[in-house]
Amino acid sequence: MSAPSQSALFAVEHLVKRYNGHTVVDDLSFEIRAGECLGVIGPNGAGKTTTIRLCLGLTAPKSGRITAFGMEVPERLREVKQRLGVVSQFDSLDPDFSCVENLVVFARYFGVPRAVVAQRVPRLLEFAALQSKARARPAELSGGMRRRLSLARALVNDPDLLLLDEPTTGLDPQARHLMWERLKELLQQGKSILLTTHFMDEAERLCDRLIVLDHGRKIAEGTPRGLIAEHLESDVIEVYGNGARDAARSLEAWCERVERSGETTFLYLDRPQPVLERLAAHGGVRYLHRPANLEDLFLKLTGRQIRDDA
Repeated sequence: MSAPSQSALFAVEHLVKRYNGHTVVDDLSFEIRAGECLGVIGPNGAGKTTTIRLCLGLTAPKSGRITAFGMEVPERLREVKQRLGVVSQFDSLDPDFSCVENLVVFARYFGVPRAVVAQRVPRLLEFAALQSKARARPAELSGGMRRRLSLARALVNDPDLLLLDEPTTGLDPQARHLMWERLKELLQQGKSILLTTHFMDEAERLCDRLIVLDHGRKIAEGTPRGLIAEHLESDVIEVYGNGARDAARSLEAWCERVERSGETTFLYLDRPQPVLERLAAHGGVRYLHRPANLEDLFLKLTGRQIRDDA
C-alpha cells in the first residue's frame, strides 16, 4: 500500500506487532474513507483484536505508522480519541450506574458541555431503544440491551469514526438485526466504521469493503461482491445424506472445485444445471443449490479447520 489517499480518514501503513517472538500483525496496511464501513474478517488468532488495540494506541507496534484525521497515533492520541467511538468485544459498562448515568459520566470524560449532554443523552437512549430502561442498571438489561447501550455510549462525543470489535457476538437474531439497523443509520449520517466480525452475513450487509486477515497478514481486500466474484465460482451445490459422497464423486467432472466437510460435499461450479439434472435423477440424494457467498470465500481463503487460538 502506498501513502494514504487524501480521502482517507484513518490509515494504517505496514503495521507489525510481535508477542514473545510471534508475529500477530504482519505488514498490515489499510485505510478507511469518510462515510464507509470497512470490515475485518478472519479466523481466531488472525490478528483482528490486536489490530483494533493498535489503532487505539492500547499497544505499541514494532514498526509501521497509524494516522487518524491527519494526526499521528500514538503521538496525538488524546486528540484522536476525541473523534473516536469504541465498542469492544466485552461490555465495559459501569455496573453501579444506570443507563443514563453511564452516558452522562462518559460524556464528561470527553468534556461535552452539560447543555449538550442534556440534549444528546435522551436522543441516544431513543436511538438505542432504551427509553424505558433509562434508570435501569446494566445487570437488569438483556445482552442485546447492553450492547445497544455500549453503542450509545460510544456516540456521546459525536465521533467521526467508530471502532467496533465483534459488536454483535452473543446476541440473538432479533438483537443482531436491531444493531445492524442502528449501524446502517450511523453510516447514512456520514459516520465511518471499522468493524471486526465473525458473522459473514453481518459483513455483507454492512461493509462497503472488506479485508481478510489470516496469521496477521492481509490475504484479500475488496468489496464483498467483488471478492466473491474474484475468488469463487458463481454457484455452490451442497450434497449430503445417504449416498451423497458417491453421488458427488460421480459429478466432480462437471465442477470447477470440490470440498468435503464431514458428511457434506460442496460442489463449486459456474454451470450448475447439468449437475442439478443428474442429482435429481439420483432420487434419494439430498442437496441444496445456492449462490456463492462470503462464508464460502472465508473458508476457501482461510481453510475449514477449527482454530482454537484466540
